[in-house]
Amino acid sequence: MLAAGTTAQTGAAIFGIGLPVLAPSLQEQYALTIGEVGLLLAAPWIGGTATLLLWGLAADRFGERMALAVGLGASAACLAAAAFATSFGDLLVLLAVAGAAGSSVQSASGRAVMQWFGSSERGLALGIRQTSIPLGGLIAALVLPVLSAAGGTEAAFLFLAAASAAGAVVGAVVLRAGRAVSDGLEVDSVALTLRDARLWRLCLGSGIYLYAQTAVIGFGVLFLHEEHGLSEQSAALVLAAAQVLAAAFRIGAGWWSDLLGSRIVPLRRVGLAVAGSMVATAMLAGGPLRLLVPVVVVAGGLAMGWNGLSFTAAAELAGAARSGAAIGFQQTVLSGIGVAAPVLFAATVSAGSWSLAFAVAALFPLAGWYALRPLRGY
Repeated sequence: MLAAGTTAQTGAAIFGIGLPVLAPSLQEQYALTIGEVGLLLAAPWIGGTATLLLWGLAADRFGERMALAVGLGASAACLAAAAFATSFGDLLVLLAVAGAAGSSVQSASGRAVMQWFGSSERGLALGIRQTSIPLGGLIAALVLPVLSAAGGTEAAFLFLAAASAAGAVVGAVVLRAGRAVSDGLEVDSVALTLRDARLWRLCLGSGIYLYAQTAVIGFGVLFLHEEHGLSEQSAALVLAAAQVLAAAFRIGAGWWSDLLGSRIVPLRRVGLAVAGSMVATAMLAGGPLRLLVPVVVVAGGLAMGWNGLSFTAAAELAGAARSGAAIGFQQTVLSGIGVAAPVLFAATVSAGSWSLAFAVAALFPLAGWYALRPLRGY
């Protein structure tokens, strides 16, 4: 079940995390400004914001397998259509709808794993499951530049469609309902989830870490390509190295949280590390590359290393019966932030500089670290 959930999520992540790898090619093909690139990168987040909570409720009510298969299948169809988009507007809409449909995998695969593992092993299990995000990014960083160079963005989008379709098939064939994990809660309306003040604080406090992730992972290839003259493939390899490190951080953070019996303590400490890495990136944004590249790799790995902890904490705060809704809510908050982050970051680069934009990005995980203080007991 863990392997199936991780595989399905990886199929979706190749699109969600891999799209920035295509940013230079899309910018050239559609003659986009950096602001329009930011809007394009935000499109999947815009779609997901509208549907994540609904997919979580669907997973709670109808089961993980149905929600995952339907959502990823529809996302694959939209990505196949995006391969033949003739205008920026058409591409923007198709990417938003693909994000809205594919967001089903978040709650569905996360809830499935949640049901199959107890609290003493859940941090590691969900940490492994969350490695699907950097794994998808790694695959995208290695494959998409080659496909784009050989067959243009059309070939790249068809590959993204195939990856989502493969995730849908694996989820449909393998996923099954987990063992009953009774916590004394009945499945309740979405209102019960939305009234949980602890969940709000967790989701908002950890969610703003995403801004730093957007800065490095979302714009890293474009930054290294435009500012330092690296080829798209070389810049994507830097991103690939960050994804490998992110996978290790997610597994390690989950295991660490199981040992501590707390998700919030390591989550806050990771936030401080992310803030420090963003300051270092800002200081070295002008080069030299021999120093900048290792810092970008570490910053990217750290910036993606926290999500599994937040994901697990949200599910546990709500309890097993409402875990789908809680994960859907947590991911909705992330998507809302994900909509604004690339647009704001691009605007900061345009108005100031890359160095300034990275420095501003360091403030967000620092603010999240402070906001999570009241939850230190969890």
